[in-house]
Amino acid sequence: MTTVERRNLLVVAHDPSPNTQRMVEAVLRGAGHEDIERVDTRHVRPLEAGPDDVLACDAVILGTTENLGYMSGALKDFFDRTYYNVIEQTEGLPYALYVRAGMDGTGTRRAVESICTGLSWRPVQEPLVCRGSWDDAFLEQCEELGLYMAASLDTDII
Repeated sequence: MTTVERRNLLVVAHDPSPNTQRMVEAVLRGAGHEDIERVDTRHVRPLEAGPDDVLACDAVILGTTENLGYMSGALKDFFDRTYYNVIEQTEGLPYALYVRAGMDGTGTRRAVESICTGLSWRPVQEPLVCRGSWDDAFLEQCEELGLYMAASLDTDII
């Protein structure tokens, strides 16, 4: 009997509002698609996530709101507490980012990408920036993001 290696997808996402909670749920729904066979997905809020969560994962999806043109304080706190504890062990870690931006999301995207570059994490998708007024299409886009990340792990593409 052959043992199938399980892969771990970590979702570190700030979800302070009902709509951002729906976005996380959509990411998780996509990652949990019935065709994904060997990926375990966990959502941990940024204030609760830490180095052990990152060290235990094979890929990460980061989610944040745009706050004053920057990432949420919660996601920044996650990076502050985690960065130096994982930098040596997570080089090349595949990651994806989604941003709920009331404006354009440029500063938020740049800030997260800068930190991930410092960590030597590898972006595997273009960041998803959900701009402007709420649109239910954001949910489909988030679900696709989760599905593509989990499918990529499931098939050893990443």
